[in-house]
Amino acid sequence: MGTHRRPRPAGRTRTAVLGAAAGAAVLLPTGSAWAEPGAAGLDQVKAKVDNLYEDAEAATEQYNKVNERAGQLQDQAGKLQERLAAQQTKILQLQDSLGALAAEQYRSGGIDPSMQLMLSSSPDEYLQKAGFQELAGGQQADALRSALRLQQSIDQDRAETAAKLDELEQARTTLSAKKTEVQGKLAEAGQILAGLKAADRARVLGDNQQAASRSSARGQTYTGPATGQVKAILDFAYAQLGKPYKWGAAGPDSFDCSGLTQMAFRAGGVGLPRVSQDQWNAGKRIAKADIQPGDLLFYYNDLHHVGIYIGNGKLLHAPRTGKNVEIVDMDVMPYMGAVRP
Repeated sequence: MGTHRRPRPAGRTRTAVLGAAAGAAVLLPTGSAWAEPGAAGLDQVKAKVDNLYEDAEAATEQYNKVNERAGQLQDQAGKLQERLAAQQTKILQLQDSLGALAAEQYRSGGIDPSMQLMLSSSPDEYLQKAGFQELAGGQQADALRSALRLQQSIDQDRAETAAKLDELEQARTTLSAKKTEVQGKLAEAGQILAGLKAADRARVLGDNQQAASRSSARGQTYTGPATGQVKAILDFAYAQLGKPYKWGAAGPDSFDCSGLTQMAFRAGGVGLPRVSQDQWNAGKRIAKADIQPGDLLFYYNDLHHVGIYIGNGKLLHAPRTGKNVEIVDMDVMPYMGAVRP
């Protein structure tokens, strides 16, 4: 997934709003009350904060993607290192075996020149220099051939392990940068909010609506017609209503958007990738007119937001920082498409 910003849908009026809101933000002293901005000014501040949270969510999905890859690389590198250790033990055993053959040859009248080379050099050096045409054959030749094949495998695994560890280090660097980006967006939104009066801050965040949403969400259960896997998915999703959004989280107490969908589908026995853009490719595309409860719905040009369709034109999703898992109209955001895993 690229880190470049894709254009927003035209309906966002992003450029004009951000320009005005940015000017307003400069006037907001951190931690102090700001004079009543009026309805128009407050709308601009709200748009600025909403866009910062949206940008943070997009960066969160990028963070999730890199974090998932880092975990895979860590696992692969660990397995390669274990294999290398086992191979090194085997080649030492082969060296001991060849040493015993050499000792027997010495007692019988002298050491074969190739065996002298083996005993006087490391296995790596020996296997690069030894020529099979000079070997005595039989047990000695078989042991040497085994050692050669094993050493070639070790060399290959060493190179692969080094490459995996190198890629892992790069992933960790990218991960750190993405974490800083998310935290920076959230901190900027926090500074703007801290400069508002309490009443204005509540209006920008929709705190009254959020409190009502939390209260009404508790105890809700799915009562629709879905059965089997889909019902299990929706039952899990409903059980998370009212829990807070937290970037990078996949439960049990908080979720980001793709963390919620991944865990809900897992509850129904369906495996989903961690990131919204990958979840977009995890099933069959469904026309908007044909969506059914349990389908995944995707939003924004870069597909950085995903939720679960529950029927009757409604979406269950983990929205963004400062909000809780909720049910909203499915067209509340710029809709991009649906997938049935």
